[in-house]
Amino acid sequence: MTAAGRLRAEAPAVIGRAIKKIRVGIVGNGGRGSWIAKLFQQHGGYEIVATGDYFPEVVQQCGENLGVPPNRRFSGLNAYKRVIESGIDAVILKVPPCFFPQHAAAAVEAGLHVYMAKPVANDVPGCLTISRLGTEATAKNRVFFVDYQMPTDPQNQIVAEAVRVGKLGSLARISTVGINGGRADPPKGPTIADRLRNLVWDNDMEIGGGYIVSYDIHAIDAAVWVLGRRPSSAVGFSRTMRPDPHGSSPDVFSVIFRYDDGLIHEHFSQALPNRVEGELSVKLYGYNAHAVINYWGNSWYEIRGEKRVEGEVNNLYDNGAQRNIAQFHELVSQGRCDNSTVARAVDGCLTCILGREAALRGKEVTMQQVLDEKRSLAPDLTGLTA
Repeated sequence: MTAAGRLRAEAPAVIGRAIKKIRVGIVGNGGRGSWIAKLFQQHGGYEIVATGDYFPEVVQQCGENLGVPPNRRFSGLNAYKRVIESGIDAVILKVPPCFFPQHAAAAVEAGLHVYMAKPVANDVPGCLTISRLGTEATAKNRVFFVDYQMPTDPQNQIVAEAVRVGKLGSLARISTVGINGGRADPPKGPTIADRLRNLVWDNDMEIGGGYIVSYDIHAIDAAVWVLGRRPSSAVGFSRTMRPDPHGSSPDVFSVIFRYDDGLIHEHFSQALPNRVEGELSVKLYGYNAHAVINYWGNSWYEIRGEKRVEGEVNNLYDNGAQRNIAQFHELVSQGRCDNSTVARAVDGCLTCILGREAALRGKEVTMQQVLDEKRSLAPDLTGLTA
């Protein structure tokens, strides 16, 4: 542990009582990173004192917009280390998924609170690392929070609770959908630098985990959130439809997950520009009732012969992040370090990886099999600036 980390670990000031400002640094200053940094700033309970990104021009622009002094704007692969060592209380991680386990490990080792985006990793070893780090953070009285939006929505919570208390009866099957218009997939350069911006990395399993992991996880994680468990096996198929592909990820997936009690979970995914609107949804079917949880539009449950209980999911992209930012502040201020979002985030990511592996192999694969294999997907960092 660094000297700064030891001081944080020994100092009770950040934990267990209300504080006016939590000093944070943000690693990953691109589109979503700079956007969510503004939301942290607007909350009023945070002071953003350091920024870090691989690209110098990105970190300079973000730092300028946030009012971060030039000497606290760090670039290169090791920018995260310099942000962590800058005297902050918490770090916000908004980087491609392949970097999350490494960055989070350094933050937990240094005694920081962690606010992290999804998915938590691009492979099984990364997921297992995040699971361990969540436990270690709790032991150190530090908050480790994973940012998902669908479970924060009040209407989604009403529907989820109806499912959990049995209003739909025993579930027969569920269906999740992940639809988006795809990302640009340009030819690869001498390094992967250009794959690290503008979500190009959604095309690369080695960087982002592939579309089923990086995008569909919103819907699949919501299913894990409602059910409170992950599947035991999956079978599926995939294909690549985008012209002249350069990344390794398929852009069409069809997967069937199976749970220990026989529950069937169908998942469909496409990253193709064949429709204007996207979709992230969970549909749940009982014997005489059904329910829908959405990212956009309405969510509801309906029992046959009774009036549908329905409401709008309102501006979840912004509102969900704002609710999570407020909750993170509350958890840090009150010293509540159970870190309950970590286990579900890991289960959701492992479920996506299971689906990816089944679809790539075109045959049934068990969760235990992928856990035992511990298949690593490491990006080639050759030639990148440290």
